[in-house]
Amino acid sequence: MENEKINIIISGGGTGGHVFPAIAIADAVKRNFQQANILFVGSDNRLETTAVPKAGYEFIGLPIRGLQRKLSLQFFDTLFRLIKSISKAKKIVRKFNPDIVVGVGGYASAPVMYAASRRGIPTLIQEQNSFPGITNKRLARDAVAICVAYENMDKFFPAEKIFFTGNPIRNLKSTDVSKKEALDFFGLKENKNTILVTGGSLGAKSINQALMNKFDVLKNTDIQIIWQTGKRYFDDIMKLVDSQGITDNIKITKFIDRMDLAYKAADLVVARAGALTISELAILQKPAMLVPSPNVAEDHQTKNAQALVNIDAAILIKDNETNNRLVDEAIHIVQDKNT
Repeated sequence: MENEKINIIISGGGTGGHVFPAIAIADAVKRNFQQANILFVGSDNRLETTAVPKAGYEFIGLPIRGLQRKLSLQFFDTLFRLIKSISKAKKIVRKFNPDIVVGVGGYASAPVMYAASRRGIPTLIQEQNSFPGITNKRLARDAVAICVAYENMDKFFPAEKIFFTGNPIRNLKSTDVSKKEALDFFGLKENKNTILVTGGSLGAKSINQALMNKFDVLKNTDIQIIWQTGKRYFDDIMKLVDSQGITDNIKITKFIDRMDLAYKAADLVVARAGALTISELAILQKPAMLVPSPNVAEDHQTKNAQALVNIDAAILIKDNETNNRLVDEAIHIVQDKNT
């Protein structure tokens, strides 16, 4: 089996919640099928364009963008890009001739999954969330299997196609790396408590704003911060830092490539409650403060967070409470040795 040749396309992406499970799937395939030929296909302007090649896999980008619901010039541009993406996806599938296509969600998966199913090629969906996105719900009809991480997903997908697999996650154990080495990587000290703050690859406005509003407080505490701002907010945050002065105890970055080291360094994680984050926190047993995004279908991030809150592994803070609660409570938690 290890030497069996197999062609696999993995399609989708957009955010880390889609991209990193996709890479984890590819890594697992490679461990079991050394001769596997894996091709990633996603959007040509999102996280996958850099994350996938860094992981060592071939990537082809499509010009697709998220569908605009309002009739406008942008709507027609998006529609034109969709038509181009479907045409390009058909050529990719025909040339690569995959044995199977795996869709990990996000609008970029639709053209490739559609092209594959039209040619009679088996398609598999990997759904990370407790409430699936519109793309996966529409693609489920033609899929031969749907891998899920939550119970009761037969509300959205045909029960006979569902396989309860959990979410594939990145290799974050770093068993050969000490906490000191992880702290050294970020230029931080071993004798201080460290908070990792992340709102995902794009960033979380409320979390970033809460830290910006209390930047003076954070500068003057004996606590260290690893702060992933996301690409949307990095420039504005750096303007604030430049105006208030650089500080050694706060490490600010647009994106963290070595999340394994960031988790290893952290005594507390402050984050959104996406499915991938919840899975990673559970595996690593890291205490967390979770701020569910209010901009997701059926408020599913609150349901995600509740899984850890129910076992006293996390504290949930509502998005509209971040300014009043987030920083003060985070400081209190890492300073209170009995927490």
